[in-house]
Amino acid sequence: MKCTVCLSADTNFFMQAGQRDYWRCNCCLATFLDPGQQPDRECEKAEYDQHQNDPMAPGYRAFLNRLAGPLLRRLTDGATGLDYGCGPGPALAMMLREAGHETATYDPIYQPDTEVLKRRYDFITATEVVEHFHHPAEEFERLHGLLRPGGWLGIMTRFQTDDVRFANWHYRRDPTHVVFYRAATFAWLADRWGWQADIRPPGIVLLKKSD
Repeated sequence: MKCTVCLSADTNFFMQAGQRDYWRCNCCLATFLDPGQQPDRECEKAEYDQHQNDPMAPGYRAFLNRLAGPLLRRLTDGATGLDYGCGPGPALAMMLREAGHETATYDPIYQPDTEVLKRRYDFITATEVVEHFHHPAEEFERLHGLLRPGGWLGIMTRFQTDDVRFANWHYRRDPTHVVFYRAATFAWLADRWGWQADIRPPGIVLLKKSD
């Protein structure tokens, strides 16, 4: 079984939980669902449609500001960006535009305009997205290519830290979450792509592409 994040074959069966089989990579320390059990797009959309993420809700904006705040402090005036996996209500893109940064949106279900994937950006955000990647190795390669030299990739997810509680962890129980990262996983990715990494538990990652 190859790791879906780093493609290493050095993996071990981790556990079965909720009738789903999970594997652990000994190279990057990611935990991932058996690829044969990943949900299809119809099942994913049905789950996403249940989310209530009002772009104007103060609580939701405060949640997103955990990433937006430190990212904005690193951007130059008038930077252009992409909210990757923006969902049906791209609140973060709205917040970044309000801060003076032109921000495109892409989502394979809700904003499937692939024209935005033909450009390059000063920054890319992926909030509550990377845990949904069925092919994370390919996705991170794509994100690397979409960034201009010196650009920033901002990620929000939830680090997996406690193996004992994994089976009952709310993050695991979401049927659309298929890969779980540790801080060490993002350190591995940073080393793989030559990114500078600012990793902030429990779930914020800022990665800068080399100039």
